[in-house]
Amino acid sequence: MLLAKTGCVRQMVPHMITSQNNLSPDRLAEAVERLCAREPRFIAVVERHGLPSLRPMAGGVEGLLLTVTEQFLSLKAAAVIWQRLHARLSPFSPQAILECPHSELQQLGLSAAKARSFHAIALAVQEQRFQPDVLPDLDDDTVRTHLLSLVGVGPWTAEIYLLAALQRCDAWPAGDLALQLAAADLFGLASRPDAKAMMAVGAPFAPVRAVAARLLWSHYRGLKGMQQA
Repeated sequence: MLLAKTGCVRQMVPHMITSQNNLSPDRLAEAVERLCAREPRFIAVVERHGLPSLRPMAGGVEGLLLTVTEQFLSLKAAAVIWQRLHARLSPFSPQAILECPHSELQQLGLSAAKARSFHAIALAVQEQRFQPDVLPDLDDDTVRTHLLSLVGVGPWTAEIYLLAALQRCDAWPAGDLALQLAAADLFGLASRPDAKAMMAVGAPFAPVRAVAARLLWSHYRGLKGMQQA
C-alpha cells in the first residue's frame, strides 16, 4: 500500500479537508494519500523522497518580510541577504525598520523596490492599517485581501505566506518558478506553464493544493539534486 515504506499508512476518512484548516502532520499525511489516489504520478515522488515537510515559517511581520526578501531570488541568495537583515532589524519592530534608511536596506541586499516595501509594511503596522496578529483568525480570501493591499506584496508573496506562515491547506503559489518547472516535468507538459496555466494545473488538487505544492517542490529538489527540506 502507498507509504508503507515510510510507515505512514492511514485509513482514508470520508470527509475532505477544507481550505480553512491549517495543516498538521496527520492532515499532511492524509492529504498525500488523497493526492496520490487522484494523481498517481505523485506516488513516485513520495516513494523517492518520502512525505514532504510542513516547512513552517515565522508569521507576523518577520515572516512577511522574509517572504518579500525571497521574491525573484534563489533560496540560497535570499538566505544570505536575510541573515544580514535579521542581524540588523530583529525583532522587526516597525520603529526599527523605519529607522533603517532605504540606502542601508539596499546595502544589506534588498532592491530599491523591496526596501520601499519594508518601509511601507512597517508604516502600515505602526499606523494599525495592517495587523498581522489577526491573520491566523481570518479565512484565506480575507488574508489575501489584507496582504495584497500592502506595497510590494503580490500574489506569490500572499500565497507563500498563507502556505508557510499560516500553514493553510489550499494555498497555491501559481507564479512560483520551481513549482512550474516541477509540474512541467512530472506531468509531461509541452512547456513550463505560466501562472494562469498553473491555476488550471492545481484545480484538481483543491482543497489541498498546498500539499500538492509541497510534493512538486520535493520533485523539483530531486531534479536539481538538492537536499530535501
